[in-house]
Amino acid sequence: MKTPMRHGIAVVLVLLLCASLFMVYNGSFIGISRDANATRVHQHEQLRRPTEAPVRVAQSHPPAALQGYSSIIDHKPLRMHCQTCALVTSSGHLIGGGRGDEIDRAECVIRMNDAPTARGFAPDVGRRTSLRVIAHSSVQRVLRNRHELLNASQDTVYIFWGPSNFMRRDGRGLVYNSLRLMNQVLPRLKVYIISWQKMVQLDELFKKETGKDRRISNSWLSTGWFTMTIALEVCDRINVYGMVAPDFCREPQKHSVLYHYYEPHGADECAMYISHERGRRGSHHRFITEKRVFANWARTFDIHFYQPDWSPRPLQGNQTLNWMVTADPNAT
Repeated sequence: MKTPMRHGIAVVLVLLLCASLFMVYNGSFIGISRDANATRVHQHEQLRRPTEAPVRVAQSHPPAALQGYSSIIDHKPLRMHCQTCALVTSSGHLIGGGRGDEIDRAECVIRMNDAPTARGFAPDVGRRTSLRVIAHSSVQRVLRNRHELLNASQDTVYIFWGPSNFMRRDGRGLVYNSLRLMNQVLPRLKVYIISWQKMVQLDELFKKETGKDRRISNSWLSTGWFTMTIALEVCDRINVYGMVAPDFCREPQKHSVLYHYYEPHGADECAMYISHERGRRGSHHRFITEKRVFANWARTFDIHFYQPDWSPRPLQGNQTLNWMVTADPNAT
């Protein structure tokens, strides 16, 4: 009699143990499921919640080397990357816009030649400068204003461009020699030059985008061209300030603005653009042609235009990105 009773008790104990284990397991599973659901809901809410500013993720390694830009001192390549860039032109359209704080909120601010931020211009053009692209013809003006343009920040990167004979390193490159001397006097400056090979590449890019050979058309690429191409290599998003649309100077309602916002008695912007675009003798910049290319690039890349605010017109019908097929007959 005792054996069957013991057997029955053992069976009951086993059943109770199994039931307990099941309850524990089931409770744990429900808890894990609730935690997972809560996490998914939280993640979903985070995705739906608008952010006030882009989150900057710290890079665990330095930016990749950008070929074609070498340091004037140690010839090392440029390493620079920015999520958002404000590319600030030198146009008079910037004056009165009050976009200075907006410009300064960009991760990197890019300027050209000797365009200043002091002298009361900061509310319209901003105060910060992360990168300044300078033409060989502007070197002397930059040096004359070195206290304002060179000593303002030790974090600014300076990229100089010019013809190969000005940039040669055998002692006969006038611009290169001036830059070496400048960097010896101001050793903390981050000074880079565009290599001859890179200059050739940018000439080829211009021909590819426009169908026109720069040298045959007797023209020079502008500092704006170099600045935009550099920005495409450095920046994920480019906000351009002060650049008009390609057809702006044809509009009857256009208003006169200065070519350079900091030259109160300087040339009118549209007069400068049109004279250069139509010029046949001497060296000219094809400002309007370049702006057509920039408008094309904005259809593919993350490029946006402000002050004045505009967007590239959508392509229609059989129109292609190869806009030069129907380019202005006055363009060269």
